[in-house]
Amino acid sequence: MAGMGADIQVVHTTGRNNCGGRCVIHAHVRDGRIESLSTETPGGQAGAPLTACVRGMHYHKTFLGEGRLRWPLKRVGRRGEGRFQRIGWEEAVDEVARQWIRIRDKYGPGSRYVNYGTGMDGVLSANRMAKRLLSLDGGFLGYYNSYSTACISQATRLMYGTCQTGSSLSEWLNAGMILLWGHNPAETKFDGSMHYLRQAKEKGIPIVVIDPRRNDTAAALDAEWIGIRPATDSALADAMAYVIVKEGLQDQEFLDRCCLGFDKAHMPAGVDPSECYLSYLQGEKDGIPKTPLWAERITGIEAKAIEGLAVRYACAKPAALIQGYGAQRHAYGEQSARGGILLACLTGNVGVKGGWASGTADLSVHRQPSFPVPDNPYQKRIPVFLWTEAVLRGHEMTAADGVEGGGRLDSDIKMIVNLAGNTLINQHSDINRTARILEDTSKCEFILCSDLFMTSSAKFADILLPGVSMLESENMTVPWKYGDFLGFNNQVVAPLYEGRFEYSWLVEVAEKIGLGQEFSQGRTASQWLEAIYEDLRISEPELPDFKTLKEAGIYRYRNNPAVVAFEKQRQNPESYPFPTPSGKVEIFSETVFRGRFAEYFPAIPRYVDPPEGPKDPLVKRYPLQLIGWHTKRRCHSIHDNNLEMHSIDPQCLWMHPDDARERGIRDGETVLAWNSRGRVRIPVKITDRIVRGVVGMAQGAWYRPDKDKTDLGGSINVLTSQRPTPYARGNPQHTNLVQVSSCKSFGL
Repeated sequence: MAGMGADIQVVHTTGRNNCGGRCVIHAHVRDGRIESLSTETPGGQAGAPLTACVRGMHYHKTFLGEGRLRWPLKRVGRRGEGRFQRIGWEEAVDEVARQWIRIRDKYGPGSRYVNYGTGMDGVLSANRMAKRLLSLDGGFLGYYNSYSTACISQATRLMYGTCQTGSSLSEWLNAGMILLWGHNPAETKFDGSMHYLRQAKEKGIPIVVIDPRRNDTAAALDAEWIGIRPATDSALADAMAYVIVKEGLQDQEFLDRCCLGFDKAHMPAGVDPSECYLSYLQGEKDGIPKTPLWAERITGIEAKAIEGLAVRYACAKPAALIQGYGAQRHAYGEQSARGGILLACLTGNVGVKGGWASGTADLSVHRQPSFPVPDNPYQKRIPVFLWTEAVLRGHEMTAADGVEGGGRLDSDIKMIVNLAGNTLINQHSDINRTARILEDTSKCEFILCSDLFMTSSAKFADILLPGVSMLESENMTVPWKYGDFLGFNNQVVAPLYEGRFEYSWLVEVAEKIGLGQEFSQGRTASQWLEAIYEDLRISEPELPDFKTLKEAGIYRYRNNPAVVAFEKQRQNPESYPFPTPSGKVEIFSETVFRGRFAEYFPAIPRYVDPPEGPKDPLVKRYPLQLIGWHTKRRCHSIHDNNLEMHSIDPQCLWMHPDDARERGIRDGETVLAWNSRGRVRIPVKITDRIVRGVVGMAQGAWYRPDKDKTDLGGSINVLTSQRPTPYARGNPQHTNLVQVSSCKSFGL
């Protein structure tokens, strides 16, 4: 766990933020204070190195810096106003228990909701602990989906029947071409993806990046960049498919053996064969073949470029089309995801070394530890993005809104538990609408928050509790997606002020409501970690003893077999069918065709003009498409309070020179970006690294409204929409129309 030298103690730990990486951190401590952090040096490790980026190297300055919440607080002003009074922990726990019982007894278990939040992304996560207690106490309104992957997860399951569609990242080194579609691991980390992409670059494997921006990954790899208009990805996929079929480059044998719905000869019984994807592609019904020229008018990509890309991808043999999550966070994000999967199947890049099945691309080689949560006695769930609707009109919400578990909801949300998360305000769409909903205490009657800082979400708490950071508590860390390791968060320093790990006060709440023993089983948080780990060792006997893991802070598995997704299904689909209703990859989905969303969601992966897309009549008023991205200086909204990080990637609005010229805007001046949902004042960066007609700002900046509710912090969610996607009911936070003007035009 620690080494000594010159009065310096070195404590080993790992990152646990939801940033796409899990870095090794060595904290150099003297007299109980962190003097510096260091990290793993690349070289000598199996797999990708877990070297910390600038975010990881600033953990101590972010988490232990100024502005920490110091003691429990009770709201005394209007909700959202941010006025609180100090109270003691006993009073805080009493009030939480009182409201917990009152709301349960008055409105029923379905009135209680644990909000999405990943500020504590370790095994002992605050949300899972809260859900454990609620499950023991009659249940709570659950959710499904995530803000990150709602559309791509649903789309992948529709077509493959599983999200386990990823292969070992080392397979990229066997590819003839790598296509990064909305994928930016240089900033998002994605469990060491850049390690393999750099190796691929060194091998001479062509890498192409499709994105509205020339992102940092394209720049770092000096990759070919194809700029695309936001929300038009599935039109590009359709046009590429058209070229591949026209040139006879499709893998017809794979389509015939393993896929359902590509052509008329392979459709479900009882369905009109003309509903197949090939008929749509050739324009049999609408009279519009989906040619590159058709797609050029939608995507903004020249027809010759589309044709060339399609031929190169189809001929690479094998090729890896890797989908990021940006393209599916759009108004029809399900279709963007399905389009990528379609291309992988069309070219036969599924189940082969060096290929990539696309989709969510999850990969599980080792079992992961988790804090136990009993089955929720209240069976009903909502799509995670629709929690604001459940506050407003939960008693009206049905299967048409995505409610699962049977019938209509029994209650509106009356209590929100928001722990270690900023999704209550900052990370949810349409901040101004969300704030209006939460300000009304007759709707949601009680909001409990724990956090490290007075975030925009924390300001809406009725009881606000001070938490502890990863440097002040123990936890375990699992890979974000692909890594073959297990990490341990050793406590580095004592908790600051009156901060407490959420487990400790949840035990006290459990005791107040008569469930103390059932909740804790007599264990401390540390004892839970050891018990969970020992249970894991039953199925993962390679793991060392608990003490050894703690001392090292990391364990890398030695037994890591290479995985190629669907290899058995491709070789023998009769003996190893795909886990779909038909046993095949469902290019045509009978589940959709005969389901409740068929009226406004297609059964095949085809382009649909999205609301607030480039062809929406609203462009006459708001002519620019607005997108967001994950910046290298924040993990979602984490680190935005660390002023040292601001110079790394200053919050600004990216704008193409032609769009700036039309508006008389100069580089660096402050502009106003606005639509019907809100206004943001922000400096502009004029650059040809973003396509014309598109502007963008990095997501995660802290919302900072002035007296007129104009945001001064650069928070993109002031401008984003709460209209859910049609099938997954997911978040469309990259599909937004705005106008941008110089502040001088408004006299600002």
